[in-house]
Amino acid sequence: MKQVKVVGVRKATVVEVPDPVPKGNWALVKVHSAPMCTEFKGFVAGDGGYGYGHEAAGEVVAVAQPGRVKPGDRVLVQPGTPCGKCPLCISGEYIHCEQWHRFEEFTGSPHGMFTMAQYLLKQDWLLSPIPDEVDYDMASLAVCALGPTFGAFDLMAVDAFDTVLVTGLGPVGLGGIVNARYRGARVIGLESNAFRATLARKLGAELVLDPGDPDAMKKLMEFTGGRGADKAVDCSGAVPAHKFCLEAVRRKGHIAFVGQCHQETPFTVSKHMIQKGLTLHGAWHYNLSAYPRVMQVIQRAPQARDLITHTFPIGSIQQAWELQAGGSCGKVILKPWL
Repeated sequence: MKQVKVVGVRKATVVEVPDPVPKGNWALVKVHSAPMCTEFKGFVAGDGGYGYGHEAAGEVVAVAQPGRVKPGDRVLVQPGTPCGKCPLCISGEYIHCEQWHRFEEFTGSPHGMFTMAQYLLKQDWLLSPIPDEVDYDMASLAVCALGPTFGAFDLMAVDAFDTVLVTGLGPVGLGGIVNARYRGARVIGLESNAFRATLARKLGAELVLDPGDPDAMKKLMEFTGGRGADKAVDCSGAVPAHKFCLEAVRRKGHIAFVGQCHQETPFTVSKHMIQKGLTLHGAWHYNLSAYPRVMQVIQRAPQARDLITHTFPIGSIQQAWELQAGGSCGKVILKPWL
């Protein structure tokens, strides 16, 4: 099968590797749509990793044993390789599982773990059915485009009475606008990229602020009548955005951190947490039981399709990653069979 590979700094190609083989309850899925996420950073760095991608929608083509899926099923591929047996997995919070399978050790091969390829292997309980009327590209939005902020908004109980701040309007943050608007909330965005700021307004953000504007906080307060945002979700993983959220959210408000960040964010416990009475959430994905509601957003939100700005055949991976690295895009979909 064809699979994406990084071969140098800002250099990518497609290589041929053996087709994976289903084992146990791990089914073989033909990938029709592979949304592209943060893997472009490996392309920019030239990390030479073996495979890339953690998002996909496709068709089950083979199983090793009878189970929850069968050949011909159209499925969304949920992320990760959780154990499926611990209390977190059983409760639907599988993304926080502490006992993930070591893929190559379990399957006996490195092939089939990544989504930027023509085939992959996945546990059958992590293959969610796609409604007949939803195409593969749109279904694929139920992973990182809409998933992280959907889970965050469930934790914060975002509704039509809220004004929500979304910081970092990459594909995840743009998906946050769609999720917030579907719930009836007003949305404020924070983003420096002009393309994404324009797209954010198209998706329904009423106000988009530039983090480089020294009056950004003043403008937010004016927009909210001096009260501040009710809820905030950071999708950038940037420390300055974390600080902005802490200052911008009203007393007794909620903040969710979604964007991966490996730096320390300093804040004052008394000022930001105790006196303001803030609730801070760590959010990664939604509970598996919420999948039908995520699909409802995809089917009913008029803005959802506008999240996808570009599609590329797998042979154009170089151009796709160059586009992502430049930032002038929303969600980009890779098509392994084109």
